[in-house]
Amino acid sequence: MSFCRGAALSLCALALSVPAFATDVTNEGNGGTIQLASTETYHSVEPPDDADQWYVGSIPDEPYDIPKIDRSRLRADLRRETVSAPEDMPANTIVVDIDNRHLFYYPGDGTAIRYGIGVGRRGFSWQGNASIGRKSAWPDWIPTANMRALIPNLPASMEGGLDSPLGARALYLYQNGQDILFRIHGTNEPWTIGEQVSSGCVRMLNEDVADLYNRVEIGARVILRNSKYASARISQSE
Repeated sequence: MSFCRGAALSLCALALSVPAFATDVTNEGNGGTIQLASTETYHSVEPPDDADQWYVGSIPDEPYDIPKIDRSRLRADLRRETVSAPEDMPANTIVVDIDNRHLFYYPGDGTAIRYGIGVGRRGFSWQGNASIGRKSAWPDWIPTANMRALIPNLPASMEGGLDSPLGARALYLYQNGQDILFRIHGTNEPWTIGEQVSSGCVRMLNEDVADLYNRVEIGARVILRNSKYASARISQSE
């Protein structure tokens, strides 16, 4: 079974390592500033030799079924699990723990759903507060001009689908009503969950981001914490 096929295979190994924003970008708006470092040499993420063996079936969805992952391949704490709330948070809050590769969703009942994530490489990590301003199922992917300058062979755009770098779902982070170009999104590189590989966006298993998508409401507060790898900070709190 293959969910990363043909010509799109290079994008699975390449574009997913650089999410939908570019390095060396400053985004200023209503007091919020993001400065991303651009000191690293870009390296693509090569799929393992047994990439197809990560998949054990699919979950019905429209217009594409969502690839289902053999979770035994993941570290135990990276498998989706309902746990006692690690801290007191209002309902509809997302806390992203960059250091430990966890995302927690708080439904407000004393529990939290813990998901495993992949995070940004050193020089591209960030921290701060934002909110979910938009959600999209099987979103189209449009790399920025700076991304295409960094990686010249990227396409101008890619329709949503199994090979899209944004995966089955994307949650768009906003500050003060403006898209800040950071995403929580699916990935077709499940072997990178738990790793520090992206250029800052938070990646999840497609089945996990679909689960989160169904739970989270527009306007949800998102708190990203990053003590070990931070080089960028969102300064505007909400």
